[in-house]
Amino acid sequence: MEDKFVLAGREFSSRFILGSGKFDLDLINAAVEHAGAEIITLALRRVNSFNGNILDHIPQGITLLPNTSGARNAEEAVKIARLARAAGCGEFIKIEVIHDSKYLLPDNYETAKACEMLANEGFIPLPYMYPDLYAARDMVNAGAAAIMPLAAPIGSNQGLATKQFIRILIEEIDLPIIVDAGIGKPSQACEAMEMGAAAVMANTAIATAGNIVDMAKAFKHAIIAGRTAYLAGTGRVLDRASASSPLTGFIQD
Repeated sequence: MEDKFVLAGREFSSRFILGSGKFDLDLINAAVEHAGAEIITLALRRVNSFNGNILDHIPQGITLLPNTSGARNAEEAVKIARLARAAGCGEFIKIEVIHDSKYLLPDNYETAKACEMLANEGFIPLPYMYPDLYAARDMVNAGAAAIMPLAAPIGSNQGLATKQFIRILIEEIDLPIIVDAGIGKPSQACEAMEMGAAAVMANTAIATAGNIVDMAKAFKHAIIAGRTAYLAGTGRVLDRASASSPLTGFIQD
């Protein structure tokens, strides 16, 4: 059977979600193509911005995932989501509620509130959150379609700093877990997928790479490899050596 990524009843072949926040508009099309991404995030402020309309640079057939970047509370997140829908960005919405300008950590309490408000208005909310089991359960009850825990502070490229907490969410939450923010290398994306994450989102790691196209390709293949390893079932881990060949039948002088 073909392994599909299912999000709110919609099927996707790719498990790589591409962020667009730090890309030059002229490079977005190439990044999407070489990443094999079918979902791309965008901030409302990049739609019809002074640098041009980002929608003109996104290939046809790509699912838009607008975010509520800039929201400091639930009410502001709802307002931004409504504007995104009015701009033709659809029903999917990534909820970002951040009022801490130093660490840029999401406010889980306000995020859960926004999730419930938006679900009641017919949106498909995907909350970006600090990986906390109780907060994730609140978001599930509020109508989330998936949970998007941060791997490390946004834009940091630090990798899976919150790995153990993400692992708990994967084990306990019966929704897709999309690892978001902080992933800096393809190997880290691969590890997240090996853990059982449903998808990985990356932006800064690709946008700040020396070769954006090649890094997009590397992430694509790393995510596929990680998912394949997860489905295959990784081998056992021993606390001692174990010979790969029989310790019999040695050549005698």
